[in-house]
Amino acid sequence: MRRSLPQNLYLLCYTVDDEKFELTNLQGRGQLLRAGALTQLAVDGLLGAEGGKVVRRAATPPGDLFLAEVWRDLPTEKPKRWLRFVHNKAHTAEKPVREQLAGTGAITVHHEKRLGLVPVDRVVVNAPEQVRALQGRIRAAVLLDDDPASLPVDELTMAVFAAEAEVTSVFTGKERREHKPTLKRLATRYDGIVPGLRAALRDSYLSSRAVGGGWGS
Repeated sequence: MRRSLPQNLYLLCYTVDDEKFELTNLQGRGQLLRAGALTQLAVDGLLGAEGGKVVRRAATPPGDLFLAEVWRDLPTEKPKRWLRFVHNKAHTAEKPVREQLAGTGAITVHHEKRLGLVPVDRVVVNAPEQVRALQGRIRAAVLLDDDPASLPVDELTMAVFAAEAEVTSVFTGKERREHKPTLKRLATRYDGIVPGLRAALRDSYLSSRAVGGGWGS
């Protein structure tokens, strides 16, 4: 079963060698999932994007429940700026995507209590080598300086978003710095497909990081 872009972005944040989601990668994950949904809606022709703003285009929601939820948030007449649609409901993005992945068997969610008191959810990725392979493809797009035009939109998006939200399970800080020209070319290509969304994701991520916030579990 083909995973949605938000589902792949969720899994992209998993650190395979440590068998967990690092706390540093949870700060921007809610925004990543929302931005991923918006990208997929744009590619599928369900929204319009121009001048740094977005408007709902289609009359019928998509079949994917999370995509439909994000789609319903969009304005139907007057276009509005991207940021609110990435940031304001980022805290609600985690649960539906996680439930989708659990429903397909990609992950298992264990409900536990920390110190016997505080309820926490521990997520186990059931096919870590598939995640490693996904991360490898995204890393290769940057580290091998692939032609941006040759990349599928999903892989282009994941490479660009992983850099913008500083996802350490994909790129180290050193790699982002050393491959800045490549990342810039990929970002330019992405901006030509969904103008304005990448900048909104970056602004939302930096805002959450500044206050030590973020949404993920």
